[in-house]
Amino acid sequence: MSAKAISEQTGKELLYKHICTTAAVQNRFRYANVTAETDWERLVQDHPWLLTERLVVKPDQLIKRRGKLGLVGVNLDLEGVKEWLKPRLMKDTMTLLVQKRGREIADTLKSQLLTHAPAEKKEMLTSFLVGLFNLYEDLYFTYLEINPLVVTKDGVYVLDMAAKIDATADYLCKAKWGDVEFPPPFGREAYPEEAYIADLDAKSGASLKLTLLNPRGRIWTMVAGGGASVVYSDTICDLGGVNELANYGEYSGAPSEQQTYDYAKTILSLMTREKHPDGKVLIIGGSIANFTNVAATFKGIVRAIKDYQNPLKEHEVTIFVRRGGPNYQEGLRVMGEVGKTTGIPIHVFGTETHMTAIVGMALGHRPIATQPRVAAHTANFLLNTSGGTTTPASSRSASFSEVKTVAENSSAQKTCAGHPPAKSTTLFSDHTKAIVWGMQTRAVQGMLDFDYVCSRQEPSVAAMVYPFTGDHKQKFYWGHKEILLPVYKNMADAMKKHPEVDVLISFASLRSAYDSTIETMQYAQIRTIAIIAEGIPEALTRKIIKMAEEKGVTIIGPATVGGIKPGCFKIGNTGGMLDNILASKLYRPGSVAYVSRSGGMSNELNNIISRTTDGVYEGVAIGGDRYPGSVFMDHVWRYQDTPGVKMIVVLGEIGGNEEYRICKGIKEGRITKPVVCWCIGTCATLFSSEVQFGHAGACANQESETAVAKNKALEEAGAFVPKSFDELGDVIKTVYDNLVAKGVIVPAKELPPPTVPMDYSWARELGLIRKPASFMTSICDERGQELIYAGMPITEVFKSEIGLGGTLGLLWFQRRLPRYACQFIEMCLMVTADHGPAVSGAHNTIVCARAGKDLISSLTSGLLTIGDRFGGALDAAAKQFSKAFDSGMLPMEFVNKMKKDGKLIMGIGHRVKSINNPDMRVQILKDFVKQHFPATQLLDYALEVEKITTSKKPNLILNVDGFIGVAFVDLLRNCGGFTRDEADEFVEIGALNGIFVLGRSMGFIGHYLDQKRLKQGLYRHPWDDISYVLPEHMTM
Repeated sequence: MSAKAISEQTGKELLYKHICTTAAVQNRFRYANVTAETDWERLVQDHPWLLTERLVVKPDQLIKRRGKLGLVGVNLDLEGVKEWLKPRLMKDTMTLLVQKRGREIADTLKSQLLTHAPAEKKEMLTSFLVGLFNLYEDLYFTYLEINPLVVTKDGVYVLDMAAKIDATADYLCKAKWGDVEFPPPFGREAYPEEAYIADLDAKSGASLKLTLLNPRGRIWTMVAGGGASVVYSDTICDLGGVNELANYGEYSGAPSEQQTYDYAKTILSLMTREKHPDGKVLIIGGSIANFTNVAATFKGIVRAIKDYQNPLKEHEVTIFVRRGGPNYQEGLRVMGEVGKTTGIPIHVFGTETHMTAIVGMALGHRPIATQPRVAAHTANFLLNTSGGTTTPASSRSASFSEVKTVAENSSAQKTCAGHPPAKSTTLFSDHTKAIVWGMQTRAVQGMLDFDYVCSRQEPSVAAMVYPFTGDHKQKFYWGHKEILLPVYKNMADAMKKHPEVDVLISFASLRSAYDSTIETMQYAQIRTIAIIAEGIPEALTRKIIKMAEEKGVTIIGPATVGGIKPGCFKIGNTGGMLDNILASKLYRPGSVAYVSRSGGMSNELNNIISRTTDGVYEGVAIGGDRYPGSVFMDHVWRYQDTPGVKMIVVLGEIGGNEEYRICKGIKEGRITKPVVCWCIGTCATLFSSEVQFGHAGACANQESETAVAKNKALEEAGAFVPKSFDELGDVIKTVYDNLVAKGVIVPAKELPPPTVPMDYSWARELGLIRKPASFMTSICDERGQELIYAGMPITEVFKSEIGLGGTLGLLWFQRRLPRYACQFIEMCLMVTADHGPAVSGAHNTIVCARAGKDLISSLTSGLLTIGDRFGGALDAAAKQFSKAFDSGMLPMEFVNKMKKDGKLIMGIGHRVKSINNPDMRVQILKDFVKQHFPATQLLDYALEVEKITTSKKPNLILNVDGFIGVAFVDLLRNCGGFTRDEADEFVEIGALNGIFVLGRSMGFIGHYLDQKRLKQGLYRHPWDDISYVLPEHMTM
């Protein structure tokens, strides 16, 4: 939603703070908010002016016509305010605004309310109005009413104010707006669950909406799509369920599994708080998705159902599911399975069932269908059974009713000098070429697959523009072949090298869509622009529309999926994936053209029209914003002038007056083709409070803008209007059959559809193929909503406070280790972090850093010195001591054997430390291990060996490497998390040396940073520290 109402308090604060005018704005007001729980003594302490000023009191909760309703108290003292509030202030329903300066304003209202400003006040008033208009534009207001506005010799007084701002302009106005709160409509409570979903919506690229209507109701909905959500609410109300309808909401825009789970669990939590004597129903519905992976989103819903299975059964909840779109068959299968495993009644339907049929089933108005669903699968449409690899021939001859004309295939009409260029009657043909703005490879591949199945000779996408990379080529499939499409960094190069392009499909973000669209319209070759982005500020959209009118460019969008012309061209993701393209017969033209606001509902229209007629000739979704770039009549006029179109379908909605232009066109005889029209949003008039539907433009500001009024007017004008959306398909079929009976339409012979290869990734998603993986991993999974370490979500890692040692345990040992083990690992990292600059690793790092190398190179140089002689003795010590201990060898026998074999005992000996000068690192670790480890058999064995070696030479102590090695073996063997074989395997594969590598890396990085900070120059070893020993024959 873009236009959101703000409180009078917020509106006046913005005005007083930001208006720029020479007129004196006098009543820069003080205010105090009052509710039923207000402590008046505390309020007076915080606002002492309440005791001295004359006051105005009124509700500040989006109530219209407050003065006429007696909801404004004027010229009162504080006691008068309290008396005024007593009969009016209701708990949790009213927030009131108490203002000062009541007497002066009241007197001015009585004596100087003017219809025309006197001459002496015009300059002041003009300055104020200019400043107000600039404020309106700069702060992206969408509605601003000051009534009354009073002007005296002292200045301008702003009295009542009502205002709305464009919430989508937050990224432009945040600094000026501050933190704006949007109050709920008057008469409806603000629920924390609504705020929670609004917060999820704000953090997501998807759309998540929730409005609670009656939390005690028995009918709950979870609908995908802004348009579909309105249709389901309409149908529930049409069937008498308005008083039991608990919520309105929608999820769309390909939300992730986690987002869908959060949304679903919120609704399930709400509906299982109070029991209903008749039980409850949950309608999980939606139109046919264009690009959302239905199975993926259903995973989140299934998780929520499993979590709430007991409350759902306790509250006798029955669930009805209807969905279509990419991978919907798998989604429906999973949904049906969860019903069987949980015992919850779940009835599942696909695209073979009318979208809203499940509402009648849920409310008992029609029997629940029991016949098995058609075993349709994506693979049935996509797998090539013919074995051919060439581009298929057209699968259907041209309709006998289709008349080819030169004008229809021309891209633009000729214009007269001095007039803006005329818009084209035909936007797309089978020769249309487009540039795609944005790296939307999936959408482009979908367009190319559509081109291929339509038997186009060349791809419809000529190039892509993506400013964030250099010019390059991007690989795509054309049937079986791989082709390269150019990607340009800037628009100018793309236009210059592809003069044949006349369509731009913009996937630019809401922040960059305006600039990229304005730039595109500088090139005269572009005649049509589709803007996919949702959330472009309305003021910017209107500037785009104005410029497009001047240049004769057709704009489709914003906030749209686009449009489709079967057999010719499709915009981006329109029509869904290829299985839906084939199922809805969009690979060849039919006789019916449609225009809709909703992208999801346009795909539903594709389905309905393909099942009731010979198919779609062209379809456009103009977008759900209040100011679409092109309106219904722009396309209805085109369809009227297109010979191949025999009937027109319009899916309008609540808000705006565009449908009345259709009425006018029919009445005047300018629209002669049959028009089937239905406006969604009829439920709005039945709701007790205002509900903002999924589309920004779906809001009636007056009676004539309601869906009920528009449907009535359309029917009276002569359009074919069904009684509800439920009957839309029946009306379309009736009109079509009548045209066939009259001979206006002669259906062409239907041939089998062509086939196209299936993408490997999609075939794997559908479970049709399998392939051995190139890599295997068992420690981490980043694919879901949340990063997982060895089965533990990252949020749980932090909640459990397992620290770095615990994290290392998960990633190295695939275990959640005991707390003492995690602490021991962290202590090992601390004691091995550094041992001065003289050791070989630190020395190498320093030399490399002083040679000007980067951090990674310097660190690697130091790490490469780690081995048996430096730092790498942990593994070797663990292996030697374990082998001796496990074989039953006495410590003395072990020492003698190593001496006899001429081998050093790894982990024994230190260059500086000795039995008389112990290494405090070892002492710290020893104290901890002895106190916390359940058993230290190998450590005790090693300490016995130390007694023997130090008796011979005092520096042959158990050093820090040896201590960590043997102590770690004790930890692995005795902590209870590993079998003996698992513990030995970790030693064999080098896990213990990793402790030294990880710890010492901290020190090496420290040395690198130290050298850079000290700005040390290139190191050269001094000559006097080098012994030059040359061969004897060279010295003679």
